[in-house]
Amino acid sequence: MAQTLEPAETAIDRVLSGVDARLLRQHRVDLRAGEPVAIPGGAVALVYVICGSLRAEPSGRAAVSERGIPGTLDAGDALLFTDPRAVLLHAAEDAFVLVSSLELPATDDGILGLLPASLYVRDLPGSDPAVAALAAQLGPKLGSGDDLCADQPGSSVVCRMMANTVLVSVIRAWAIRGCAPAGWPSRTGDPFLDRVVEAVHAEPGREWSLEDLARTGAMSRSVFAERFRGALGISPASYVAEVRIRSAQDLLAQGRGVSEVSRAIGYGSDEGFSRAFRRRTGLTPSAWRSDALLRASRV
Repeated sequence: MAQTLEPAETAIDRVLSGVDARLLRQHRVDLRAGEPVAIPGGAVALVYVICGSLRAEPSGRAAVSERGIPGTLDAGDALLFTDPRAVLLHAAEDAFVLVSSLELPATDDGILGLLPASLYVRDLPGSDPAVAALAAQLGPKLGSGDDLCADQPGSSVVCRMMANTVLVSVIRAWAIRGCAPAGWPSRTGDPFLDRVVEAVHAEPGREWSLEDLARTGAMSRSVFAERFRGALGISPASYVAEVRIRSAQDLLAQGRGVSEVSRAIGYGSDEGFSRAFRRRTGLTPSAWRSDALLRASRV
């Protein structure tokens, strides 16, 4: 039977509709020429230049370029940064800049796995003036003491929705302008392997056998295993394990118990889950949960 492939436009809509980031921090900052602005690591960072321009320091420009960050960001330009390492930019002239720090759940349709370390959109007002105008108004001005998202009932919800609107619009502009890799948002460049990956993300707790995965991709086990490793660089079993751990991190961050999470993502024992979790994160599930809840309490 002939397979009907998902149109690229439909795939983009599906991925973007699942984005639901948590707003960690957001502010607008005035910079004098030469002053630095830190793009935080460990979260998704969105930088929008309201006026003026930013540049990478000459000493760090090569490293910044390797990470996909342009040498200069001009007024109207947006940079979305998913690299866990922080980076420092400087004002090339007096500038006014929005800096948002967001957290995307690992189960958010796997969007983090589809994005590069950084993506750059030039002249956002030229293609989406309404979103650019919104971005220019988001967050308190640093040092003003005026944080509407903290002081008024319901404002935190509104601020989160607005931040997500800007985030989705920047990703969309990057995709439809042809800046994204060919075939984006395909994870593998192979629609049949994409079907397998999406199935694993949809049911991370299922006991996936190689035969189950191969059947989902309409292939024999040997062909599937070879194509999967060739496309993603790891074995199907390793990929399933990684998705499970990312799902576990989301559940633990919600305050779920270790045993509950262990069962939810398909482990038969807490001990096996704890070993797998620590092997990939360096922390026990309970320690990771405590750290995640502590970080959330400080926001």
